[in-house]
Amino acid sequence: MSTNQKNKSNEEEEVDLGSLFVIIGRGFSKLFSFIAGLFKEIFNFLITILIFLKENLIKISIAGFIGLILGFFLETKRPLIYGSDLLVEPNFKSARQLYNNVNYYNDLVKQKDTTGLEETFKIDTDAASSLKKFEIEPIVNNNDIINSYNDFILEVDTATVKSYAFKDFKLSFTDLDYKIHKISVTAGKNDVFTKLDDVILSSVMNNKYFERLKKLTNENLNRTDSMYRQNLSQIDSLRKVYMQVMIEEAKKQTSGTNIDLGGEKKTTKELELFETNRRINSDLKNIVIDKSEKYEVINVISNFQPVGYEIKGITKNYAFLLAIFGAFSMILVLLLIQLNKYLGNYKK
Repeated sequence: MSTNQKNKSNEEEEVDLGSLFVIIGRGFSKLFSFIAGLFKEIFNFLITILIFLKENLIKISIAGFIGLILGFFLETKRPLIYGSDLLVEPNFKSARQLYNNVNYYNDLVKQKDTTGLEETFKIDTDAASSLKKFEIEPIVNNNDIINSYNDFILEVDTATVKSYAFKDFKLSFTDLDYKIHKISVTAGKNDVFTKLDDVILSSVMNNKYFERLKKLTNENLNRTDSMYRQNLSQIDSLRKVYMQVMIEEAKKQTSGTNIDLGGEKKTTKELELFETNRRINSDLKNIVIDKSEKYEVINVISNFQPVGYEIKGITKNYAFLLAIFGAFSMILVLLLIQLNKYLGNYKK
């Protein structure tokens, strides 16, 4: 290739690279211009909102003040509402039944079925008509998810664990899977709550399926507990035998020179007995915990308070709610008026 051809080729490559850099530069320039324009539009939008609020501040304030006065008047006329909470820990996957029952009670309240509430809770008409709402929700605790995943790992094989990551397990974890749940009741009277918890709990605890499952589970736990305690007794006996053997061999060694080729083996057995004893005691501890937790179908952590607490809060206050409603209603009306003017001018 001649020198002229080489120079021509180099010039063409330089031109191509130069064009590429120009295109990249234009691309970045357009990107930065777009971002700057976007921020400018957002800024103009915020300024427009502030100008609108400034020009109509008096009207919006008057509407909010009227809503405040009306809400305050309604708040003084509104009867007091009381609430009380029941904390429970369902066992044997009985949470679903508990949720269904609580939702059923709430449906009776929504339908104003006072007779149904009377018959269900064995209360008088006045107490039944005072009931306003039944709710149930889990006490969200991430440790419940972690502990459940650990139990899942112990129950399945390694191949299954590898194909089912913690993230997938967490997504499949529902409200029913949490350990502790809160049942909340609101009523117009503050002394009706202690008459409700026995019925709510017995509706699940007296279920034959859960009763049978509880009985079998506790029998199995008692049998395992008894077996482990027998094993501990046998291990203690073995340890005593080994101790006696070691004492006898020590006495023989004092009377003469003996080479104990089995001493290391006996020491290893002694350590194995200690380790077995420790492991059984740990298993017994877990069994005791299981027995305490699964003694009932539903464990009651906290009963309904004898006297309900008064339900208050700014978000439940009529004065606050109507003041906000009045202000936003005025804003909406003013926006509709401006939109109507814009449409009128647009036709022209």
